[in-house]
Amino acid sequence: MMKLDLTEHFISSETIASGGMLTVKRDQVRLPNGHTSQREYVTHSGAVVVVPILANGNIILERQFRYPLHQVFIELPAGKIDAGEDILVTGQRELMEETGFSATKWVKLGHQHPCIGYSNEVIHMYLACELIAGQHQRDADESLEVFDLPFEDCLSMIQSGEITDGKTIVALFFAEKYLIKHG
Repeated sequence: MMKLDLTEHFISSETIASGGMLTVKRDQVRLPNGHTSQREYVTHSGAVVVVPILANGNIILERQFRYPLHQVFIELPAGKIDAGEDILVTGQRELMEETGFSATKWVKLGHQHPCIGYSNEVIHMYLACELIAGQHQRDADESLEVFDLPFEDCLSMIQSGEITDGKTIVALFFAEKYLIKHG
């Protein structure tokens, strides 16, 4: 079966808005049919989400208020990749900063593209095992509650709609598949 070339080719770009975490761009592109169009999108440095699993099989989660939707969400620890930072280091840093835990075993679960229609963000997913409790080091503007639940309860909360955060849902499903295969 022959595949069509669906590639859109870059012509020019302009920055519409730029902030501390995000930049909004508008590019002119040449479509596969030869016509031109424009694409608006958000650039993001990427992020890491961590599935921290305790020795008893429970998962460490966070409750955090998310301003754009004006509500509290249940999420896994996660954070933005700093410029030049290794993705595993980002995961280790975010786990410690937000929860106080560190881990001696890290498993790369994969990556996801959460908003392909309007952002270039990539979220890398890790399973963190053999956890060691410590003291969190949250940023001054970070308020969250850390708690843990059995893995099965996390999956049930996805089905019931209590967990709706996309990165958390995908990472938990990846972790579930990994744990079934590797114990």
